Amino acid sequence: MLLPVSNLTNLLAVHALGSPHPLDFAALVLPAAAVAVIVPLVGIAVRYRRELAATFTPVPVDAAADRLLFRVAAVVVILLVPALVSGIAVWIPAAGAALILVVAFSVRRPGALRLTLVPWGTLLFASGLFLVVAAAQALGLARLLGDVVGTGDSFGDLLRLSGGAALSANVANNLPAYLALEPVGGSPLRLVAILVGVNVGCIVTPWASLATLLWHGRLSGLGVEVPWARFALAGLAIAVVALPLAVLALVR
Repeated sequence: MLLPVSNLTNLLAVHALGSPHPLDFAALVLPAAAVAVIVPLVGIAVRYRRELAATFTPVPVDAAADRLLFRVAAVVVILLVPALVSGIAVWIPAAGAALILVVAFSVRRPGALRLTLVPWGTLLFASGLFLVVAAAQALGLARLLGDVVGTGDSFGDLLRLSGGAALSANVANNLPAYLALEPVGGSPLRLVAILVGVNVGCIVTPWASLATLLWHGRLSGLGVEVPWARFALAGLAIAVVALPLAVLALVR
């Protein structure tokens, strides 16, 4: 929620908001972003209080670990963060960081570079979503959604809009949900309410967020199975608390 580069929906919203400086964008969404961080953390702390209170044994660092490569990657990340909020076009520091890391890995660990690291399926999925929403917009989707989510900047109006965005994100995905609802935003506050819905409320169904799909793909690659029913119930419990509180934080 906090920065334009935090997710794809934020990057799309920046243009609708008039391309504000990243820090101005952060100031606009800060109250909702704080709620979106605190509520899940509290939920995790309560649900896993016994596990978190346990004693953990540190795992020794493998003597064969490439410390130089780790330092290079750490420096790149440390420099990338301020570059992304400096006002420079996002693709410039992102492409530069990627190039440096590819060169570093090609020298130190060339075997780690594989085309399968790129989530081709997810990229195709996202591209298809853009095309579907564009076609639906041409058929009058915005007018239909406008009747459903209403207008106005009161708490009730914003909650209705944000709830509709969350429901749309969990039915389809947060990218098409944002694109479909952006035309009925109408004001910075309503656009942020849409972002709350598609970013805070998209943690129920597995397909609601590209981040969840990437996360699941990574876990599957490591042999970790995720029980989707438990994931959906936990996400729903967090969403029904975090979403109205985040909207309330916008109007206070």
